[in-house]
Amino acid sequence: MEPAIARCILFVDDDERSRKWFARSFAGEFEVATAASADEALALLAEGSGRFAVLVTDYRMPGQDGMRLLCRVQREHRHVVRLLATAYAEKEVAIAAVNQGRVLRILEKPLEDEPTREALREALALYRTQALQRAMNENRAAALRETLGFLAHELNTPLATVRGCVASVASRHLPPNPQAPAGIARFEEHEPGELLAALERAERRALYCQSLVSTFLQSARDAYPGAAPQTVSAAALLAALRDEFPFEDAERGWVSFQVEQDFRLPGRRDLLYLVLCTLAKNALQALRDTPQPQLQVQAGCEADAGAARGWIRFVDNGPGIPAPVLERLTREPVTTRAGGNGMGLMFCQRVMQAAGGSVRIDSTEGAGTTVTLEFLRSVQPAPAAST
Repeated sequence: MEPAIARCILFVDDDERSRKWFARSFAGEFEVATAASADEALALLAEGSGRFAVLVTDYRMPGQDGMRLLCRVQREHRHVVRLLATAYAEKEVAIAAVNQGRVLRILEKPLEDEPTREALREALALYRTQALQRAMNENRAAALRETLGFLAHELNTPLATVRGCVASVASRHLPPNPQAPAGIARFEEHEPGELLAALERAERRALYCQSLVSTFLQSARDAYPGAAPQTVSAAALLAALRDEFPFEDAERGWVSFQVEQDFRLPGRRDLLYLVLCTLAKNALQALRDTPQPQLQVQAGCEADAGAARGWIRFVDNGPGIPAPVLERLTREPVTTRAGGNGMGLMFCQRVMQAAGGSVRIDSTEGAGTTVTLEFLRSVQPAPAAST
C-alpha cells in the first residue's frame, strides 16, 4: 500500500494582498496554507506533522527574511521542497538561494499564474518522488532488520549446541600422564563413543549454521544491481531442508518429503528457507517424546479461481497444541516448549505476509499439528516432481 504523502503548499509573504491572491489562484488545484512571517511559517511547519510538501517564500520580509527562512527549513524540515519568490533578482540573492536554501526554483514577482502553477506541480512531483523513495528505503531497512533478527534467532540454538558440545568435551579432558608419549591427549567418557558423538553433533550444527549464512550471502549477490533475477521452487527448498538441516540421531528417519505439484515461489529464497527450517525444528522438538514419531513435509500447487495457489505443509503426529496457545502463536511471542522465546512463528508469519501468503496452524491436543504455508500471489506452476 502506498504511504500517505503530504500535499500542502505553504506560501509565506508579509503582504496580505499577495497571500490572498496566491490562495485564490491555486487553492482550486492545490491544498494551500499561508503565513505572514518567517516565524509564523516555522510554527506551522513545526505543528504540521508532515502536512507540508512545498514552501514558497517571499525574499524581502521584516524580521527574518526569506533567505533565513529557507536555511532554517533546509536544516529542520529538509524534506520540504523550497521555492523563493522575489522581485529582487540580484545575483547574490540567486546564488544564496541555491547554495544555502537549496531551492528548486526562483520565481520572479509579481507572480504569474501559469509559470507559478507549473513550478508548484514540479515541486509536488519532486516531493512525491522523494517521499516514495524514502518509504522504499525505510521498507528495505525494516526488511533488513527483520532478516537479521530472523537469522540471529535461527542461528542461536545451533550455536548454543556447538558451544555445549565443545564445553562437554573440554570438561572431560584429563591431566597429561607423565609416562604417556608426547602429543597424546586423554579424555574421560561415561559411555563408549560419547565424546565422538558430541563432536559429530557439533559438526552437524556448525554445518547447518554455515548453510544458513551461505544462503544469505547468495541472496546478497542475487540482489546486487545488474544481477539476473533469481527464483526458487518448492521442490528445491524441500531438497535443501532435507540435505542441510542438522537432524539429530534418528530424526531423519522420522521425516518424509513429497512434492505433489512443484511451483515457483514468490519472496526471498533465504527467508523462505529459514521459515522451513523453523517449522522443521519446532515439529521435531514436539515429536521427541512421541512413540513412532512422523513428520510429513509436503508441497503442492492447484488452481484457485483462475489463479495458482501454492502450499507447503508440515504434518506431525505429535502431542498437539493447546487451544489457548494455538490462537496466539503467530501473533504474540508465545512458545510451546521450555527455553523457547516464541519469536519463530511470528517471524514466519511476517515473511509469508511479505510474500503475499500466510501461515495457518491446525492442531488438536493428542492428535498432532499441521502447519501450512499458503502462497496466494505470483505462484507459477512447474512440472510435477518428487523428492
